Amino acid sequence: MDKKHSHTIINSDMAECWNDALEWFYLERADYSAGLDIQRELHRIVLSNGEGKRGFLLLIEHDRPVITMGRFAKGSNVLLSEQELKARGIEVYRVGRGGDVTFHGPGQLVGYPIINLRDFKLKVRSYVHLLEEALIAVLGRFNIEGRRIEGYHGVWVGRDKVAAIGVQVKNSTTMHGFSLNVNTNLSYFSIIVPCGIRDMGVTSMEKTLGKVTSVKEVVPIFAEEFGRIFQTTIKTTNGLPLG
Repeated sequence: MDKKHSHTIINSDMAECWNDALEWFYLERADYSAGLDIQRELHRIVLSNGEGKRGFLLLIEHDRPVITMGRFAKGSNVLLSEQELKARGIEVYRVGRGGDVTFHGPGQLVGYPIINLRDFKLKVRSYVHLLEEALIAVLGRFNIEGRRIEGYHGVWVGRDKVAAIGVQVKNSTTMHGFSLNVNTNLSYFSIIVPCGIRDMGVTSMEKTLGKVTSVKEVVPIFAEEFGRIFQTTIKTTNGLPLG
């Protein structure tokens, strides 16, 4: 991510137009650690402005493969040694979200909503439910039948997981979010036990459709469905246009 984007993202002057809309923007091929830093800064900005501020929807395609481990992750669910991961150029991050182990990398749409749940009159459980609903709606726009499976978070096609969800809430304000496999190299999931679930598979939109689908194609559709499901006006951030 270049310095121009960093400056635009954390500019607190953007807060002037929050009251009527949730701002969203897309970072193409951004580093995971940079995305994490941006989340923290946006979280700070939302908190500093108190209630009544709609916040941000940060959408990213991460530029290289990483494994993230949530608060409840078991080390045994990472199937390669630290040395083997390093040899493959795969970094591991322990983060504050819920859930177990997952993969992020090229070919995924990763979304980080930074919103005040009190402003949306939501509890954590209902927030996760709406995230799932938005993802199911996006898949439907591509004629893919996504569904929930009782007892698990995320979205599935049959018994294969296509989208993972893991959130963190601090002072009623969210961080982390979801990852949707668009044209992901699914072989990366063989080096972990995805979300700690051993008896189900993973899939992608591309695998399900049998044709190429780009992350950039999915981005504006997700933003639209997020706004509809969360019943909020949503618009792109000036200075960070798509592409």
